[in-house]
Order: sequence, then structure tokens, then C-alpha cells
Amino acid sequence: MAALVVDTNVAVVANSGSRQASDTCFLVCVERLGRITSDEDKLVLDDMWRIIKEYQNNLQPSGKQPGIGEAFLKWVLTNRENPQRCDLIRINQMGNDDTEFVEFPDSPELDGFDRSDRKFVAVALSHPDNPTILQAVDSKWWPFRHSLQASGVSVEFICEDDIERLYRSRAE
Repeated sequence: MAALVVDTNVAVVANSGSRQASDTCFLVCVERLGRITSDEDKLVLDDMWRIIKEYQNNLQPSGKQPGIGEAFLKWVLTNRENPQRCDLIRINQMGNDDTEFVEFPDSPELDGFDRSDRKFVAVALSHPDNPTILQAVDSKWWPFRHSLQASGVSVEFICEDDIERLYRSRAE
């Protein structure tokens, strides 16, 4: 059983909420969330609801049939206190800034990394197993992939063709 940190966009894509994702990416996101909800992998979260709040903000039920991402959120809310399914990790906020964490790498190459995504990195680096972060189509992560790796952060770009295409289209 692998421990994993899941970026919000994986659940958003699985919820069919991203026009940027290919059909293949959608299927991969569904499969990866399914591995977690069927206990093949374990989810890693922070203990102060930072990640869950981001999930909730992006996976609001719209009154229609719930999507797979919303079902994943329900699973998270049901299982977050179950140590067989979720690890809750404490991360330390720096001062009053809820986007800066003591655990985030002190590397000038990561100065431009999205502040709202730093909690995922801090959680991964604080966990004793240094779990991989699953990333789907958030192209802001792509230019930092080598700097994150050099800082000991493992990111699995599960939709690598999509994220590279999105990054290049934004750079043009």
C-alpha cells in the first residue's frame, strides 16, 4: 500500500470538471482515486483541514448526479480519522500566512511555486514515508518539477502529456 498526497485537480478531473484534461487523463484520475477508496493506496492529509477545505471548495455538489471526485470527497470526509485509510500530518504555518510552511523547501528555485499548493509539498515532506504527490493537469507545477525533485519531493504527473501540452500553450 503506497501512501499518496492527492492534489485537488486529480479529483476535479475525475469529476469531469476539467475541459483541459483528455479522456485518457480522466480515466487515469478515476483509476488512481479508486485505488485509494478501495484501500490499495492510502491518502495523506494535513491535520488542520487545509487540503480537505480545498477539495470542498472545488468539488461542490451542483445538485446533479455526484461525480467521482465528489464521491472521493465524501470518502475522505468519512475516512479521514481512520488510520488504516488516511494519515493525518501536522504542518507548521509560518506566522499568519496560511500559505507558507516551515516544512516547504528553502530553495530559491521554488520561490515562484504557487503558494496555495505549498501545503501539499509540506505534507509530503513531513510524512515519514515521503509520499508521492499525484498531479493531473495543474500546469503551474510543471516548471518546478526538477526543483521539487532536487528538494526531495516526489511528484507523479499522472497526465504528463496533458500537463506538458497545457504548460507549453500557456508559455506561448
